Amino acid sequence: MDKKIYDNFIAILTEELIPAMGCTEPIALAYASAKGAKVLGGEVIKITAKCSGNIIKNVRCVRIPNSNGMTGVEAACVLGAICGDESRNMEVLEAVTDEGRRKAALFLSAGKCEVEYLESIIPLHFIIELYSDKSKVKVEVRHSHTNIVLIEKDGEVLFRQDDVKEETIAVDRTDLNVENIFEFAENIEIERIIPFTKRQIECNMAIAEKGMQGGFGLGIGKEILEAYQGNAITKAKAYAAAASEARMEGCDMPVIITSGSGNQGIASTVPLIVYARETGISEERLYRALVFSSLLTVFQKEFIGKLSAFCGAVSASCAAGAAVTYMIGGTLEQIKDTIDNTMANIPGIICDGAKASCAVKIASALDASLFAHKLAMKGKVYEANTGILQDDTGETIKSVGHIGKVGMKQTDSEIVKFMIKN
Repeated sequence: MDKKIYDNFIAILTEELIPAMGCTEPIALAYASAKGAKVLGGEVIKITAKCSGNIIKNVRCVRIPNSNGMTGVEAACVLGAICGDESRNMEVLEAVTDEGRRKAALFLSAGKCEVEYLESIIPLHFIIELYSDKSKVKVEVRHSHTNIVLIEKDGEVLFRQDDVKEETIAVDRTDLNVENIFEFAENIEIERIIPFTKRQIECNMAIAEKGMQGGFGLGIGKEILEAYQGNAITKAKAYAAAASEARMEGCDMPVIITSGSGNQGIASTVPLIVYARETGISEERLYRALVFSSLLTVFQKEFIGKLSAFCGAVSASCAAGAAVTYMIGGTLEQIKDTIDNTMANIPGIICDGAKASCAVKIASALDASLFAHKLAMKGKVYEANTGILQDDTGETIKSVGHIGKVGMKQTDSEIVKFMIKN
């Protein structure tokens, strides 16, 4: 494989594997609001947030970190504008103080933040308007959580990106495919990936351990361990679910995200780490499996998009199952069989927004992908043209992506209608 492809894959990992505190959609709102408040200069007296349906869907129920349990678009925007630090990027709310929370609560109780539905064909799209007694600032974000395309103050454009499309805002993904990802994971110099993998292990396992201690949601991690035998696979599911539940319930610990999602970051890493520790797999093999899983998640999500009606836990869990096959020495064919077996089972879990129950969706998706791994290692795989399975695994991934992005558009619309109605 050409050295340029290796360098490009490192660039993708650099772009994708970043820390974020809390669910990425409310944090994106907080980041844009903090950015706008800095440009505004004076005291913020009013905020209007115009949000696409997918933003509303993914912010409505999830608890915002460092907020004492606040939820919703209004809270995310106000916390960012009043006490956020835009220089911290997706950790914008990391340094919120008690005084900041008090001011935000007063702002919210006074009804100074309004939310409007933004009619947009772009799933990840929002506009934040902030007002002082003298000025108005507008910040617009499209396609990616921190991809600001417009900053405007009192009608004057301070920053603009024209004709921005989702595929133009990221490092080139053209060379991503199962074969290249496998070759990269096998042959990349270990020193080049250690900075990514060590950070994934430190951050994502820390929040998993926190979740397993309880105090978040239903305590789903412990429930999984109690309900099933505590083998490596059960523990892998339990810890991943616990990490997600803690994050969705407002834990203020950062997660290393993948494809713009903390839950995808968790599902594509925590099961591998737990499985490796439980079965004595070497550190180097784990590191290689982690980059394999991360890149395979990115590859799948390229065809679905950042936000859709298709649950991202399926893509990330499929990657985790395939990475377990890789990690224990499975062949490229067995890895592809793991992917096909997973896609023959669960390519249809809907995304009805970020919330505590995302944790059980991750557990369910991992159950399917790890069973798919077991089947693949026994040489058992569903044949091409079984349902949506194609002759080539890469084509199956593209087909599932098309269904998630295009075929489920109306499903997405109906989900949003129910949520706005309620």
